[in-house]
Amino acid sequence: MEVLSRYRLINVFGVERDASYSNGTDLSCQRIKMVGRRQLAADLQHELAFANHVYEFDASREALLHGCLGDGLVVLPPLQTQRICRMPNKHNAKRRHHIAKMKYSVRNWREYDAALRARGSLTMWLTPDAMALWAAQPRSTPGGQSFYSDLAIETSLMLRLVFRQALRQTEGLMASIFELLKVGLKAPDHSTVSRRAMKVKSISTRCALPAGAAHILIDSTGVKVYGAGEWLQEKHGQKSRRSWRKHHLAVDANTGLIVASILTEQDVDDPSQVGPLLDQIEHKIGQVTADGAYDGEPTYETIAQRDPQIEVVIPPRVTAQPSAQFEGGPTRRDTHLLMIQSLGRLGWQEACGYGKRALVETPMGRYKAIIGPRLRTRDWRGQQTEAAVAVAVLNRMLGAGRPNSVRTSTVAA
Repeated sequence: MEVLSRYRLINVFGVERDASYSNGTDLSCQRIKMVGRRQLAADLQHELAFANHVYEFDASREALLHGCLGDGLVVLPPLQTQRICRMPNKHNAKRRHHIAKMKYSVRNWREYDAALRARGSLTMWLTPDAMALWAAQPRSTPGGQSFYSDLAIETSLMLRLVFRQALRQTEGLMASIFELLKVGLKAPDHSTVSRRAMKVKSISTRCALPAGAAHILIDSTGVKVYGAGEWLQEKHGQKSRRSWRKHHLAVDANTGLIVASILTEQDVDDPSQVGPLLDQIEHKIGQVTADGAYDGEPTYETIAQRDPQIEVVIPPRVTAQPSAQFEGGPTRRDTHLLMIQSLGRLGWQEACGYGKRALVETPMGRYKAIIGPRLRTRDWRGQQTEAAVAVAVLNRMLGAGRPNSVRTSTVAA
């Protein structure tokens, strides 16, 4: 086995691994020797390269991967001549605690404070329109006649999520509201709400985007399922049947409203839900931004089917390779690869405005803080309805008022 004089060292276990080397010498019988972090041989100091440096590979040679299991060598296939930037996204991550945070000032505090108080008002959730359409419309097909409309069931589920109550307590709350208002309406019982929640056809996201093309941010977050969960497995060593769900969200970057959402199983990959999310958006889309989990030509093709003019900003993976038609007609993904090669990953983020992708984390944090980190419903159909109602709740809260935060020149210590 020929060992090259230029190779890369991958530090997997926190120790340095060294091997005698020479050009054109058979070293198949030699063993890799473990050495301390500060005991590297002087003649190998200039050959070591770490993950945050730029590597150069020659297609006519083979690279050796050191640090594999079993104290052996793994031969990597020949790679094309390229320059791969190993610069992390947060270059100052180790020293970030010394970097002062910018201070923000809320310019519309009076309006925002009134909107925060309005979130606890019962009139915000039990609207006159809902009470006017409380009774279900007569059926035109054979079957039993429903007493409550879908809007009444949706209102009950909203009150349950906002005030974090069980269905029985929600029934008592609505009954007391109708009694105080002296209206001739009857609150749906908890069993009816639980049963009808599995059959609600569609729930509006209750968002109106401003004129112009929208900038859509796509990401997903995990939501726990009601049950013992990880504690049962860690405490008693029993594997729990409980799992978690993945909530895919599409957020408008300008308003922060959730314009589309899908609840799937935990093993569903993120790129497969880009198409269903875009199908829920009727507004014109100008740009789609997502993280590296959505990287790949299938994602670009799905977005191009919606509109070829949509700008796509997705960071390519570190191991990304150009497409087959790179020289003749480069794709948008190839363009991002060229920009990263010339500007670096941090320069590409600044040029493409990738920093706005962080705005999608705000609705996810609001979901976990206001609605909760877990689903209350046990049935799969009810869980989908609960997730859709939660999105409608968050959009209604944000529609009542949102803060106008402006970065100030003063830096917080």
